[in-house]
Amino acid sequence: MATYEKVWHRLQHFPTILAIGSKRPPGTSGSAAAALISVGIGCFMMMVTHHFAETSIEIDSFILGLGKWIPGSNTGNKLWGTIGSYAGKETMLLVSWLVSWFVLQNLLKHKQVKTKTIFMWTFGLIVAATVMTWQPLFLYLPL
Repeated sequence: MATYEKVWHRLQHFPTILAIGSKRPPGTSGSAAAALISVGIGCFMMMVTHHFAETSIEIDSFILGLGKWIPGSNTGNKLWGTIGSYAGKETMLLVSWLVSWFVLQNLLKHKQVKTKTIFMWTFGLIVAATVMTWQPLFLYLPL
């Protein structure tokens, strides 16, 4: 049997491996809820930061300073360009994601959270962040 056939055979049986499950499955869904909802919070906070950066030059330069640690944030080279204040917005996404994950994990780790609740919060926050990128709605909306 060829190597690709062996790999394909293993991939066909992959879901059954997952169906066997863990010997010690988690008893609550709070940790999963914390992980998923924090992703939505991070995306939402990045867009909030973006809109605040658009309100003034001072805030934009502050946000640019937050992202100095990211390579390429300010190369000074016209050929390579820069990503500018987007690096600070990415930093805010990272910080808000990690902080919210830590806080939600501590709040929800021993609680059973319904799947519908997890989905609605995660989906709602990501949809809100996506809507905030829509120029006709947010371009001239004063904060």
